[in-house]
Amino acid sequence: MKTTWISQKDIERKWYLVDATDLVLGRLATQVASLLIGKSKVHRVPNMDCGDYVIFIHAEKVVVTGKKQTEKKYYRHSGYPGGFREESFDDLLTRKPTEIVRSAVKNMLPNTKLRSTMLARLSVNIGPDHSHAGQKPEKVEIRSKKTI
Repeated sequence: MKTTWISQKDIERKWYLVDATDLVLGRLATQVASLLIGKSKVHRVPNMDCGDYVIFIHAEKVVVTGKKQTEKKYYRHSGYPGGFREESFDDLLTRKPTEIVRSAVKNMLPNTKLRSTMLARLSVNIGPDHSHAGQKPEKVEIRSKKTI
């Protein structure tokens, strides 16, 4: 028996639609990262990008558990002296909710050279509108609703 290896042209990519209304950020990010990596595929090769495309809608409606709503901080640095910035989850959610989802999914992806190409296949949108209707994405049902 021979071990079969697939090539880049043999990879079939699907389009998935994820609605983030009232879903927990961390649990959602792990499942979206799994789709981007392609873990559920039969012909997955670790050194190749085998994942699918993910369209993320309603990024502004994502929730977090516990005290993260007020205590979670996001950091960035401009590269200039004194360019360190700190922003809370609430402030970033009102200013740029797509960045919250993108950074959560980015941190769930493997830290390799393939991370940027996987992240390029993620489209995060505010509201229900997206520009990928022509690809006819499948809706993915993710069960990670916050229980109060």
